[in-house]
Amino acid sequence: MKEIILDTLLDSLKIIPFLFIAFLIIELIEHKLTNKNKEIITKSKKIGPIIGSLLGVIPQCGFSVMATNLYITRIITLGTLISIYLSTSDEMLIIMLSKKVEITLILKILLIKIFFGIIYGVIIDKILNNKKEKENYQICDEEHCECSHGIILSSLKHTIHITIFIFIVTLILNIIITYIGEDYLTKIFLTNTIFGPFITSLIGLIPNCSASVILTELYLNSSISLGSLIGGLLTSSGAAILVLIKNNKNIKE
Repeated sequence: MKEIILDTLLDSLKIIPFLFIAFLIIELIEHKLTNKNKEIITKSKKIGPIIGSLLGVIPQCGFSVMATNLYITRIITLGTLISIYLSTSDEMLIIMLSKKVEITLILKILLIKIFFGIIYGVIIDKILNNKKEKENYQICDEEHCECSHGIILSSLKHTIHITIFIFIVTLILNIIITYIGEDYLTKIFLTNTIFGPFITSLIGLIPNCSASVILTELYLNSSISLGSLIGGLLTSSGAAILVLIKNNKNIKE
């Protein structure tokens, strides 16, 4: 057990510098480009799903939460919102980069998610033909971003938070894999069956960025297949679903 804890701790400490730099860059992008992203997306509703899918690749669930508020105010269409939900990967990209996963694999996953985001986003808009509705919901009023103290402190908080979570998840996975065995864990997640992606897709619906962390860690530990990982990442949109349920006036939507 001591060796498992020590190995998990060392693995977590190694990624702290990378996480901090990554979150610092993300904070800079979010603060500098938020308005520009909004203008680009709203410029043309027809290409909204295309732009939304590309911008949805930005790590963390912050962009999907912002997009949810833009949909609630009908600034963007439902197709664009779904395209962002499908393309966003929360913490997956950061974790894979920090653990030096092959860039070709990362690009493959991102391109698949972008592809599905564009296709289904366009189809949804074509079928539903959503019309712009006037609503007075104030964007980000209730999101409590906690970035008023500066991007460095905010990035540090994100880094500490995700590092602690990664440590806990990694420790649990290491204990399970060590004492139960990868073969048994693989059977639980039905890695070699068509039901694997279905199970991980349900996990992806957990309204928290922890879903993407768990799925990514499971894949990196060879506990789930690539198809199962993508299935879970497609349904994962972080806290965006909670914002939609809480603030969207039409609950049927």
